[in-house]
Amino acid sequence: MSVPTLELNDGHRIPQLGFGVFKVDPAETERIVLDALEAGYRHIDTAAIYGNEQGVGAAIAASGIPREELFITTKLWNDRQAGDDPLAAIDESLDKLGLAQVDLYLTHWPAPANGHFVNAWTKLVEIRDAGKARSIGVSNHLPEHLDAIIEATGVTPAVDQIELHPAYQQREVTSYGARAGIAIEAWGPLGQGKYPLFDEEPVAQAAAAHGKTPAQVVLRWHLQQGYIVFPKSNRLERMRENIDVFDFELTTAQQDAITALERDGRVSAHPSEVN
Repeated sequence: MSVPTLELNDGHRIPQLGFGVFKVDPAETERIVLDALEAGYRHIDTAAIYGNEQGVGAAIAASGIPREELFITTKLWNDRQAGDDPLAAIDESLDKLGLAQVDLYLTHWPAPANGHFVNAWTKLVEIRDAGKARSIGVSNHLPEHLDAIIEATGVTPAVDQIELHPAYQQREVTSYGARAGIAIEAWGPLGQGKYPLFDEEPVAQAAAAHGKTPAQVVLRWHLQQGYIVFPKSNRLERMRENIDVFDFELTTAQQDAITALERDGRVSAHPSEVN
């Protein structure tokens, strides 16, 4: 199955749909990622704090898929932002992944109370320039954090990976991204199962109209807005379902009805509270 790619602001391309390994058991990661690769995913999103980079690396090695066909993202954790520690952190991640370079390296949270997120971004620029990351970006950064890092370095992140689903759409951040050329990646794109998203009438009606599942409809809603998504599942059947979203299109009315579900329904932590 061919997943479309989007061009980032640095000229590199990213598959618009990938596979996330948040909360995937490190002992099961190799098997689960191999299943995802078998299902057609080529974009894998991990992070140092997940504790499963080694499993991702083992799956990459075992898959036999050429490196240039894969897009691998990992992230710098909050307690590694100070001084030159980001330079050591990327080396540790690359060693665990068994790679010379990641396709995308992100600052995981701004962790503003720690006061090091601008330093972290300056070090990510060094990491990119050293060839250890092809593209660099951020996660969970709000406009004030983006303003600070861009002003300090003159470098605009390629992506901002944020909590985003129909009940919580972060329009201030997505509008900033649209103006600045920052691609938006949606984590928790299905609301992490923390509210009955699939029972919402616009979602259920669109699923019935297209002969698709509610999850497929919500993923399609993201894709049609130009967002990058990486749903997670431990089951091969669900992985195949989540990637099978490129043979239909929501109508403008269906898209708008799902967009109207916005209600400031954050299901995870606020970026100012994670330090």
